[in-house]
Amino acid sequence: QVQLVESGGGLVQAGGSLRLSCTASGDISAINVMGWYRQAPGKQRNSVALIRSGGNRNYADAVKGRFTISRDNDKNTVYLQMNNLKPEDTAVYYCNLQGRLVGGADFISWAQGTQVTVSS
Repeated sequence: QVQLVESGGGLVQAGGSLRLSCTASGDISAINVMGWYRQAPGKQRNSVALIRSGGNRNYADAVKGRFTISRDNDKNTVYLQMNNLKPEDTAVYYCNLQGRLVGGADFISWAQGTQVTVSS
């Protein structure tokens, strides 16, 4: 199985920055997609940023130019650098990994979520 540990959330003023990280452990053979999602109160969970094994990145329109996703394959870690944060970025942020286990089975794993609160 795969375990994910997130860190980096917190309270920040508008215009500030935070960096989230998510590290995976377990019997992982390969990680194909690493991503960040967020869910605000009363709203559905939406994709924020994705990075694929080849390095291709996708961002939600709302965060383009402000957020940057990156990965460290040696550490099985994905990061989300969030700059120029806005109150509407307030949400619980979830890390998501998709890949393959040592035994050959595919996996999709979610982290526990970390709260990001941006004050105006």
